[in-house]
Formats: sequence, C-alpha cells, structure tokens
Amino acid sequence: MPRHLLALTDLAADDIRQIVGRGIELKSVHRQGVPSPSLGGKVLGMLFEKSSTRTRVSFESGIFQLGGTAIFLSPRDTQLGRGEPIEDMARVLSRMVDIIAVRTFGHNTLERFAAYASVPVINALTDRYHPCQVLADIQTFIEHRGDIAGATVAWVGDGNNMCNSFINAARLLDFKLRIACPAGYEPDSELVGLEGNRVEVLSDPRAAVENADLVVTDVWASMGQESERSERIAAFNGYQVDGALMALASPAALVMHCLPAHRGEEISAEVLDGPNSVIWDEAENRLHVQKALMEFLLLR
Repeated sequence: MPRHLLALTDLAADDIRQIVGRGIELKSVHRQGVPSPSLGGKVLGMLFEKSSTRTRVSFESGIFQLGGTAIFLSPRDTQLGRGEPIEDMARVLSRMVDIIAVRTFGHNTLERFAAYASVPVINALTDRYHPCQVLADIQTFIEHRGDIAGATVAWVGDGNNMCNSFINAARLLDFKLRIACPAGYEPDSELVGLEGNRVEVLSDPRAAVENADLVVTDVWASMGQESERSERIAAFNGYQVDGALMALASPAALVMHCLPAHRGEEISAEVLDGPNSVIWDEAENRLHVQKALMEFLLLR
C-alpha cells in the first residue's frame, strides 16, 4: 500500500525530523549548485481545484530539481470538471504518474482520492489541513532557533487549516501552542481536545503572544471566503500582528506568515519586513521540504 500525507498525523515525530533534516540538506546542496537527481524519471501529477502560486511553483520546481517532471491539472484540464467520479480519476492517474499532489476544498475529497490511489498522495492544501506549509515552518524554526520541542508558539487569527496543522504539530513535536481567535472563529474543538495541555485557545492575542518564541498568523479571509471579507475584518479587529503585539513576545521571537499577506490587516508592514520576520525563508523552505517529502514517500 502507498504511504500518503493527508495530515501531519500521518507521520511520526521521527518522520518529521527526518524530512525536515533532509530538507535542510537539500537546500544546502542546491545553493552549492550540486545536482540531486534522486527522483530521476519520476512524474508528479498535480491535481489543483484551488488556484495557487507558492504551492504550484514549489512542487513543480522541486520535482524538476530532483530529476523528475510534473504535470499540472486544473478542473478545466480534467474530466472532474464534467463530473467524473474522484475515485475513477484516482485509479487512472495512479497508473500514469508516480506521486500525486492534490489541492482542493473539502478534505473528504482528498481522503476519497487517496483511498483509491495506488501511488502516494500529498495534501497540497484542503480547507481542513495544510501540512506541507507547517513542515516548511518547522524547518524554518529549526534553521534559526534549533529544536522546536519545548518552545511556545502563538497563533493569532482564524482557526483555519493552518491552525489545525499547527495543532497536529504541537502534539507530534512537543511544543506549546497558544491560539488567539475571536469568538466564532476558533479551531475544531474536538481537535483541540485531543492535545491536552499542549494547546490553549484564548480570545486575547496579547495573552497568546506573551513570551512566545514564534508568532504565526494568516489572512483573515481565506480562499473561498471572499464574501465574508468585510465581516471578518470587523471580527478580527485587534488581532493584527504589529509592533505593539510583538513587544510582548520573547525578544528573539520569530514571525511567520504562509503568504499571501495583506499588509495592514493581519500583519503590519513593519513586522512583516522587520528583523524578527523569517517569512521569506519560510516561503523558500516549501520548495526544499517538499522535495524531502517526495523522496520520503517514494524511496522508502
């Protein structure tokens, strides 16, 4: 049976550390100009129902740097747009490519696809989880501060797919996660309940950020929530990661954002471009950690 990555909980803590360590190594050799053709001849199928910049470019560049190639498929390019069952698409694509990245809305769509796929399937984002981004975030923290175990991470904003994947990571990598959300925008309570005292949900972003080692935020209205934008801007008033909020964190605290960012909304320009920001390293690390992930799923 193929091994998939639909959520971070599909990995063990040691798996994550292995993938991140390999991502750091692949980043180093790439910068030295040393080829790493470990996936020569392999084909990555990319089935994207949601549009993307960083996810598409990082996966396509990544498989190319490893000696393989990618085929990008949007709903306009497949029979899914005409009603072909997802189960049939999974069966067919599995016979033509070696690994598949799926970016879609409903997580159940991804789970159905993986259940019928005979090659590894990677969650390239669903409305419930975004594991590849959090792997990149973990790599970025380790590069700058060392092991994340025992650290305090503050999530400020919507209890969305990124927040859910950070909840998974807190359990696996043993760090404390404080989540600050306005009422009605909290993460899944059942998911939070599985984590015991590692995860705390608060309404006050100042309490969440106090002495934190890492502060993470995301847009207030994600893809597909554009009609709620005005309502969300009002609800998240006071949740901007700005200089005043960061002054409460550890002086050495890092700031991350998965991008795209709305400067002046969820994060101020001074923080995004400031000395604590590692957002551009974080964005680059999508490329390298996903290369390591594809190797992990294909070469074991």
